[in-house]
Amino acid sequence: MLAAARKDLLLERLRRDRRVVAKEVAAELGLSEDSIRRDLRELDAAGLAVRVYGGALPASPAVVDYASRAAVATDSKRLVAAAAVTLIGEGSTVILDGGTTTLAMVAALPRTLRCTIVTHSPTIAAALLEHDADVFLIGGQLFKHSAVTCGAAAAEAAGRITADLFFVGVTGVHPTAGLTTGDADEAAMKRTLASRAAETYVLASEEKIGAASRFEVLPLAAVAGVITTVRHGVADQLAAAGVEILVAGG
Repeated sequence: MLAAARKDLLLERLRRDRRVVAKEVAAELGLSEDSIRRDLRELDAAGLAVRVYGGALPASPAVVDYASRAAVATDSKRLVAAAAVTLIGEGSTVILDGGTTTLAMVAALPRTLRCTIVTHSPTIAAALLEHDADVFLIGGQLFKHSAVTCGAAAAEAAGRITADLFFVGVTGVHPTAGLTTGDADEAAMKRTLASRAAETYVLASEEKIGAASRFEVLPLAAVAGVITTVRHGVADQLAAAGVEILVAGG
């Protein structure tokens, strides 16, 4: 089998099974594991897969730049955002991560709701200018890819916050890889923010379910729930693993 055909097969397995085990595919095709691992390395380099020990996972399409993400899964993000907003009570303190789904949350948030919102995203803070909520913006070095602040200064400021809820955005939600994103510093900042909230909820529009990125944010057991529009398949696997799935839109 030619390399191009093998890669097509591997991508199909990733779409179907949400993972590839190199040893199993090599045995099935009568090839060496080295050949399959080489194919997976090339798929990883092309951004089509994420290599893990023993094989690979589907790469998340949500790792593209901020402007490009705004056009991905817009209906799913809108429904996830609307469901997330219902968890915010009067007088509560909420941390909002950066990202296009949290921006959709701001659009869905009643303007008269009195609460306190903390964010490390200047985009989110600016969108809240017409709301009655008090807004605290965490400063630091701006990570332009996601329009959020990261680094030592941002982490230090976040360490002085206590919140009721944190709504975190990730690029991958996978039953074995957990919650992942594409940048190590951004992942660290998300962990810091999660440590300051009583409960953390994951905003998981449809393109993120079953996908993975390079850096772990949190294990699935560390969050209160995953809000998504995906009802079956990987969502069932997550629920079977003990993750609370909040299905948006019905």
